[in-house]
Amino acid sequence: MTVKIELGTKNDVHALEALYDDINDFLERTINYPGWKKGIYPTREHAEHDINEQTLYVAKNAGKIVGSIVLSHEPIEDPVKGKWLVDAEPNECLAIYRLAVHPDYLRCGIGMKLLNFADEFAKANNLKSIRLDVYEGNVTAIKAYEKCGYTYIDTVDLGLGDFGLDWFRLYEKLV
Repeated sequence: MTVKIELGTKNDVHALEALYDDINDFLERTINYPGWKKGIYPTREHAEHDINEQTLYVAKNAGKIVGSIVLSHEPIEDPVKGKWLVDAEPNECLAIYRLAVHPDYLRCGIGMKLLNFADEFAKANNLKSIRLDVYEGNVTAIKAYEKCGYTYIDTVDLGLGDFGLDWFRLYEKLV
């Protein structure tokens, strides 16, 4: 399978909304590891915002969006100041948000391609590290991050308990 990763554009918004809805429908039918909720997170508005910020990248196979990732300098919540592997300003780190893979393309390596893309992006931009947070129940993503060399930092409350998301694991990978 040939996958091309490129910066998302306004022309991708409708397809991204469909991607998020398809993922959330799938999660409702199976196990909702990330705790995402259709119509709440992620949504079309998230895609529009991320595209406007030029932080959303799409993975395409034969022109169809099969995954996406947000690569931003917007810092991960920092309740663990001093515990990160490297002391760095937000513009010296990359933060991963909303890594998504269409259910029809699970176990096809799309997630790994997106994470490898993040690595290459961070290296090309001379960044110090990549940081992310992941809901503690998202065991599939946790395994993928650890397999890709991310180091567990801490488990924290990011204030999303009202959505049933009490604890998040923070990870960092040095570039």
